[in-house]
Amino acid sequence: MQKIIYYVASSLDGFITGKNDDISQFILQGKGVEKYLADLSKFETVIMGRRTYEFGFQYGLQPGQPAYPNMNHYIFSNSLKIDNLSESVKIEKLSVDSVNEIRQIAKTDIYLCGGGQFAGWLLDNGLIDQLKLKLNPVVLGGGTKLFGSSSANVSWELTDKESFSDGLQILTYDKKI
Repeated sequence: MQKIIYYVASSLDGFITGKNDDISQFILQGKGVEKYLADLSKFETVIMGRRTYEFGFQYGLQPGQPAYPNMNHYIFSNSLKIDNLSESVKIEKLSVDSVNEIRQIAKTDIYLCGGGQFAGWLLDNGLIDQLKLKLNPVVLGGGTKLFGSSSANVSWELTDKESFSDGLQILTYDKKI
């Protein structure tokens, strides 16, 4: 079964967006971002919640189209309805069984895009195997929390750390078993 890897930008105070979904204070270019984009090319499957998928609309993503052309998309939502879905985009009801089915059929590890509430639900259900945090040297003070409203207690082991001259770090953590 493939691993679910939560690869996400975060502020020092644990927010993946600022207030009103603002990401303008995150580092958006440079060697660390290039590393992130290269890493994304290795995934063939992406999962995300409705809010993350809809977040892309403000950046030109058309409803029903893939955010990442090289990946099969699974959008988890109990309410999202889109008539014209691309062949590589599927809408799934929120269930552990659906996530595990995707893990079994995926050919590569699975990229968990975005987060917040969906990432918190996955964490609550023990379904995130690895964290890759693009830690930005900024305190946002509010916004979307890394794990939404989850109150899960999970221990992680730092397995890799890359630092870049602009202050960005990519920290990799594996879930302790």
